[in-house]
Amino acid sequence: MTDEDTEGLTYADAGVDIAESEAATAALLSAFDDVEGFAGLLDIGDRYLALATDGVGTKLLVAEALGDYSTVGIDCVAMNVNDLVAAGVDPVAFVDYVAVEEPVDDFSEQVGEGLAAGTEEAGIALLGGETAVMPEVIRGLDLAGTCAGLAEKGDTFDGEAAPGDALVGFPSSGIHSNGLTLAREAVTRNHDYDDPFPPNPDRTVGEELLEPTRIYADLLGDLRNHDAHAAAHVTGGGWTNLERMGDYRYDITDPHPAQPVFEFVQREGDVSDAEMHRTFNMGTGFVAAVPADEADALAAATDGKAIGEVREGDGVAVRGLSL
Repeated sequence: MTDEDTEGLTYADAGVDIAESEAATAALLSAFDDVEGFAGLLDIGDRYLALATDGVGTKLLVAEALGDYSTVGIDCVAMNVNDLVAAGVDPVAFVDYVAVEEPVDDFSEQVGEGLAAGTEEAGIALLGGETAVMPEVIRGLDLAGTCAGLAEKGDTFDGEAAPGDALVGFPSSGIHSNGLTLAREAVTRNHDYDDPFPPNPDRTVGEELLEPTRIYADLLGDLRNHDAHAAAHVTGGGWTNLERMGDYRYDITDPHPAQPVFEFVQREGDVSDAEMHRTFNMGTGFVAAVPADEADALAAATDGKAIGEVREGDGVAVRGLSL
């Protein structure tokens, strides 16, 4: 890791200002009353109907450069399903939206295979979607989707952590589907996507960046069984996503190790430690706040581990950084 004060590439330099993005999102959501956490919840009587919508982002440019779209459908499903899981909602069905400059059969087939694989892994129905050909609007392509979920009213998480809660973290599969604008800018300074990935020359740089986002739907039963108060899907904004669980201090003392791709991105882009943790999941893709006496049991039932605790205060402390 580099020194936090070192001047290096930032997400904003690469073209994405997180603060501006969050401000725009907040302005949009200010018009709505029924949006909670990562997914909007609609009261339909004895249950909640929830919807989450998200896309794959500039990870698509890596796929386009390699001509390999076989995994981006999994990412699209994962980014939506995981937001529902963070709210304590069971995902049930998914639809996709593909916008292209011009129709390409091979692209559509590969994306479809990925969507089918993602929905199968998540245990949800793929209900179809829409392909729009818009040469005057789109350059290249874009892929997004919407996931619907249902939850009994007693099954959703409170959405608010409590001081004294333990934080249980679950490993990511790698870089997932956020921060790719920064990652692409960093790694292409000295490498092409089809170059061997230095930590594992059996893979290319592009293949490492395309590693699909992990789907956390299988955790939902265990999270409920161990009285999870709140959860966070670590996406855009990196570790600051934990603040969605409430205005507290999140002290991370034993995070999951960061996969080699993060060190590679950091070194190639001369990116500071703080910028890496404000942008990427850094090895931990999902975090739950649970009563302290439930943490070990939850970890034993899953591949998670206790990574820290919730305290009075504000901000996130991880790996010697205060975010």
